[in-house]
Amino acid sequence: MISRDLKAWLSYIESLHPKSIAMGLDRIKHIIERMQLHPRFEIITVAGTNGKGSTCAILEQAYLNAGYHVGSYSSPHLIRYNERVRVNGVEVSDEELCTAFCAVDKARRIDLPIALTYFEFGTLAAMWHFMQMGIDVAILEIGLGGRLDAVNAFEPSCSIVTSIDLDHQDYLGDNRELIGYEKAGVYRKEKVAICGDEKPPQSLITHATKINAQLKCLGEAFDCFVSQDGWVFKADDVALGCVNYQLPLPALKGRYQINNAACAIAAVSALQTQLPVSLAAIISALKQVTLAGRFQVIPISTTNPCLLILDVAHNPHAAHALAENLRLIKDPLPAKTVAVFAMLVDKDIQGVVKELINEIDAWYVASIDNIRGALASDLAHIIKELNPNAVVSMYSDSAQAYRQACLDLKGTIATQTCNEMNENDKIVAFGSFYTVSNVMQVVYPQSKS
Repeated sequence: MISRDLKAWLSYIESLHPKSIAMGLDRIKHIIERMQLHPRFEIITVAGTNGKGSTCAILEQAYLNAGYHVGSYSSPHLIRYNERVRVNGVEVSDEELCTAFCAVDKARRIDLPIALTYFEFGTLAAMWHFMQMGIDVAILEIGLGGRLDAVNAFEPSCSIVTSIDLDHQDYLGDNRELIGYEKAGVYRKEKVAICGDEKPPQSLITHATKINAQLKCLGEAFDCFVSQDGWVFKADDVALGCVNYQLPLPALKGRYQINNAACAIAAVSALQTQLPVSLAAIISALKQVTLAGRFQVIPISTTNPCLLILDVAHNPHAAHALAENLRLIKDPLPAKTVAVFAMLVDKDIQGVVKELINEIDAWYVASIDNIRGALASDLAHIIKELNPNAVVSMYSDSAQAYRQACLDLKGTIATQTCNEMNENDKIVAFGSFYTVSNVMQVVYPQSKS
């Protein structure tokens, strides 16, 4: 093993366990004890079907604005593994990651070696690094589910479940009640447990009650609504305090981002005694926060006036939100919206396409070079089943699909709606983190690792 070669380390840790996903906390808890990873800083754990990344980003920025040393752990990454681990808003270096990986590997080899998954190894490394850096608060994003996710091996000061919908059904169950129970596993006895789902499943409520967590649900202990000048966050609760904040709309686009922001502010309110944060710091965070791949709108190039929208939407719930956002920015002038679309085969592809079928003028579908990747031909078949008149072309990967879409928008795209490039034309890349990552590496080739 080359101790300072990040790519070599990532290849190595990917090979340690026979499965890419192996639910359970026994392995990681053994290593936690070996390494004595019992942090004294505050931890906020964030779970949910959608909205985890946005909620974490708002929390991170609010605590940074308040002057704290903040660690943030998220997944998956889009271009560089370093994106997953940040301290004070800055991605950790290759050298820092390699040092952390080395510490974890040394511990897992003691006595009987333990085969950790890629995510378990990375989670331990992130927490070890945070402890070396002496942070004040860690924002930890759950990878999958909650109850049996590696992140859940650490004890949070406050936990959030942003939303509950169908996803990862092979692991979490095929209905909201089963999934709600898995996500409620991040809650802790006597700790504030925030839920941002407007209609939480009974399983979540029952579990929180059973373990005596302080459950705080959106619409009950706290609420949010759009006002004339922005939006309002309200709480009247022993744990959250009595507040009525008039706030600017988040820089992150979409009505659903208000719910995510409300969850973040509820967590900040719950921890005000331990980590005071001013209203000014919260307001600045809402204005500042950005997150790659969440309805991220960028110009395609200086010569092409069209817009590129990147969105990692990969389930019907997220696709519905993407469709709403596209309708909100629809221009009255003739314009085309074309999709660069690729998904994993174990996702609800039909459900995602149904949500967006009426918003897309042409589909550039691509395969994903992964054992779980759906073939472009399968995506095309599903689209044609839902709309026999849909314009669909197939490509080997999302990068190729994106390049062709750009070329077509400069000339004539194969639709009957518009024949000339319009500054309101849009390319929407969505369906998976892989989809967005491949397109981003075309747009930002210097960022490849």
